[in-house]
Amino acid sequence: MVRAPGSWVRRLRASRTLAPARVGALGEESSESFTMASSPAQRRRGNDPITSSPGRSSRRTDALTSSPGRDLPPFEDESEGLLGTEGPLEEEEDGEELIGDGMERDYRAIPELDAYEAEGLALDDEDVEELTASQREAAERAMRQRDREAGRGLGRMRRGLLYDSDEEDEERPARKRRQVERATEDGEEDEEMIESIENLEDLKGHSVREWVSMAGPRLEIHHRFKNFLRTHVDSHGHNVFKERISDMCKENRESLVVNYEDLAAREHVLAYFLPEAPAELLQIFDEAALEVVLAMYPKYDRITNHIHVRISHLPLVEELRSLRQLHLNQLIRTSGVVTSCTGVLPQLSMVKYNCNKCNFVLGPFCQSQNQEVKPGSCPECQSAGPFEVNMEETIYQNYQRIRIQESPGKVAAGRLPRSKDAILLADLVDSCKPGDEIELTGIYHNNYDGSLNTANGFPVFATVILANHVAKKDNKVAVGELTDEDVKMITSLSKDQQIGEKAGTGAIAGLITSVPRAWLQEALSNSEGMDGGIFASIAPSIYGHEDIKRGLALALFGGEPKNPGGKHKVRGDINVLLCGDPGTAKSQFLKYIEKVSSRAIFTTGQGASAVGLTAYVQRHPVSREWTLEAGALVLADRGVCLIDEFDKMNDQDRTSIHEAMEQQSISISKAGIVTSLQARCTVIAAANPIGGRYDPSLTFSENVDLTEPIISRFDILCVVRDTVDPVQDEMLARFVVGSHVRHHPSNKEDEGLANGSATEPAMPNTYGVEPLPQEVLKKYIIYAKERVHPKLNQMDQDKVAKMYSDLRKESMATGSIPITVRHIESMIRMAEAHARIHLRDYVIEDDVNMAIRVMLESFIDTQKFSVMRSMRKTFARYLSFRRDNNELLLFILKQLVAEQVTYQRNRFGAQQDTIEVPEKDLVDKARQINIHNLSAFYDSELFRMNKFSHDLKRKMILQQF
Repeated sequence: MVRAPGSWVRRLRASRTLAPARVGALGEESSESFTMASSPAQRRRGNDPITSSPGRSSRRTDALTSSPGRDLPPFEDESEGLLGTEGPLEEEEDGEELIGDGMERDYRAIPELDAYEAEGLALDDEDVEELTASQREAAERAMRQRDREAGRGLGRMRRGLLYDSDEEDEERPARKRRQVERATEDGEEDEEMIESIENLEDLKGHSVREWVSMAGPRLEIHHRFKNFLRTHVDSHGHNVFKERISDMCKENRESLVVNYEDLAAREHVLAYFLPEAPAELLQIFDEAALEVVLAMYPKYDRITNHIHVRISHLPLVEELRSLRQLHLNQLIRTSGVVTSCTGVLPQLSMVKYNCNKCNFVLGPFCQSQNQEVKPGSCPECQSAGPFEVNMEETIYQNYQRIRIQESPGKVAAGRLPRSKDAILLADLVDSCKPGDEIELTGIYHNNYDGSLNTANGFPVFATVILANHVAKKDNKVAVGELTDEDVKMITSLSKDQQIGEKAGTGAIAGLITSVPRAWLQEALSNSEGMDGGIFASIAPSIYGHEDIKRGLALALFGGEPKNPGGKHKVRGDINVLLCGDPGTAKSQFLKYIEKVSSRAIFTTGQGASAVGLTAYVQRHPVSREWTLEAGALVLADRGVCLIDEFDKMNDQDRTSIHEAMEQQSISISKAGIVTSLQARCTVIAAANPIGGRYDPSLTFSENVDLTEPIISRFDILCVVRDTVDPVQDEMLARFVVGSHVRHHPSNKEDEGLANGSATEPAMPNTYGVEPLPQEVLKKYIIYAKERVHPKLNQMDQDKVAKMYSDLRKESMATGSIPITVRHIESMIRMAEAHARIHLRDYVIEDDVNMAIRVMLESFIDTQKFSVMRSMRKTFARYLSFRRDNNELLLFILKQLVAEQVTYQRNRFGAQQDTIEVPEKDLVDKARQINIHNLSAFYDSELFRMNKFSHDLKRKMILQQF
């Protein structure tokens, strides 16, 4: 049987109704026109075979979700009729007569079906530009999307009539499969997430790093940290991170500091995971913090696309020399001094590559710190390259490499300080400079170093710290901190009105309970009070040299730096120069200061150069760029720099520290690096005179090979002379022997011998008190420098001005060291330091008098012997300040004994074993300084210690040699 052409005519008419719809919108009208496209016989019967056949209805439903080429063959109606398969439509089983009465009706005109839509179509005489490839692709994409929506809306349309491309037909089932698979995976992830909410602590046999990398735990950690940032409050009920985020956004920063202790208190599981898998946790924290910030400030992504969570106050602090393989890939906290740093370099963050063969853009590739990620082959042309970085589309981040070294005060004796490289990224760059002491929190990484493998011959990995948080220690003078109990005891005792100016003694009594009570009683009853205790505690194993100990004590406490308006900086550190004969313990004083100071650098003039003391520039071995390395003065910032053999330095090297000693900064202009480093340190130097011994017939400038500019920068000049004095020499010898006996290692086991026998002489110092334990002195200095800042409101300015005028006059007359305005500042600094010793917040007259006394002693000791005596008489009223009467009388008595020894040597040619001095001579000298009662002096321990005796009958004073 031959089939009538009505079937394909109907399809042709149906296609005419759909063709314009590929340009216009396919709506309900086109769907209606589609349902009307049926044969005339069908229209006569009023029955649509497409909508009435249940078998075809089922196949039509499948066609909407499957490929027409695979499920429904084209022209399905004809194939069914030709094959003679039985169908539900009985009227089509016999076919249709091609030639008959109804033949012409199949070709009659139907205007509503034969009319095309003119909208969107070009006219015949209209010139239309040819579409580009991108425009054609966009149009086809829009039509495919429209057809999909129309197909979903119709519900009864077979996909074979939409004329979709074969690629799209194959794409839809695959997309459906992916959707089903994704739904299944989401279901599994939801199950894991629900389980992880309850049991995040249960690692299920995985390591911490593997566990936090899974989707469920990651999502739970993300939610918990977001909740922590949103809800954490302090003890006063204030939202902590709301204020921190607000402050961060005001300053356009991208770092949010999170206290580890707060995190551990609220989310102990996250605090446990963080040190074990810091890289994974910090990435989750950053994403959560970014969401919280954008929720508060939706447009903050215009400022930055990244928020970095910085972890502070990690409980465990590791020393640089204690870092081992155990710490690899873990979060650590360490401290040190920055010795060098590179410039800020751009580092690849998200990189894209261009294929040189087909110009296809590959990427983006996220670069890691450990290795460089490169494409293997081009997905467009399948070639292996070459590839070059696309500079325009690549995203960079700031990169800086620094080196930190162990703090000088932490290095054990005889050990070299260890150093470690650290990497600063993003906004951490330029957060520190060479010489700064920092606390660094970061991830301890290892990376491959080819040069190390070549040198060692076996695999060796270099280690580096990827910094997460950097905190400078500018506000802390020392590494060790006092406990709250110590601070409370010190402040309460220092405010006691009954203690008065001796408040410092009570403060030390509360500081530590191991201080001998004899020391407290002596210090409280002593006229010098706190001064005696502090000064006697400076280098107690060195006999005598009270003036040097006094100057070093003032230098350790230091004055108050001033910077009015941030324009002119005035230093507060006190510089001291020791000069004298060999064997007078100059170097031992420096070594003692190195031990008692919280931060000290010891160097020698012979082994130090200008760049070694200040700073120098060298090429970095990795980046091959010029880096800045810190010298001794920069490393001793906010500490003490000790220079032995100061006179052995070259003139050029010595000139380089002029700026560091006065302006306390070091300016560098080398290899394109122009910067200024901080060198806020006290300089204590020791020098030997020209020819080996100090000549008292010459001035200080003539005895020392130093220029006037460098001498004027020292606040205190201490001259140490090795004079022959039988009594002092014998006392010195006894002191040395007793010191050796007391400190012998075997005596530590024998407490009786260690405490000293009954025949052992008392501590032979003029202060009459035992020295403090060194740990107590160190804590006391730390507290005074951190908490006490004396003011000059009550200072006697007229006395200082008169003193300066008199010194200038004497300096010009004697031709000794020049007196400049720097010496006025020196007196002010010493007055502030003396007030700090007493824990006073203001400078009183006693502090000024002590500063004048130290300045005068320093000035007079540098004079010629011929003018020294007359100058002492001129300034006697200043030099006698705060001296004990017994000390003054002993000084006068020693002068009388020396005159008598000289007289007997000249008369008899030999020195007598006993020297007799008339009591009347001592009484006359004592009346000149307003001392009338000498009985207390005759009964004092100081009188007997120096082997003097008083003969009341003969009224003579005897001294045995």
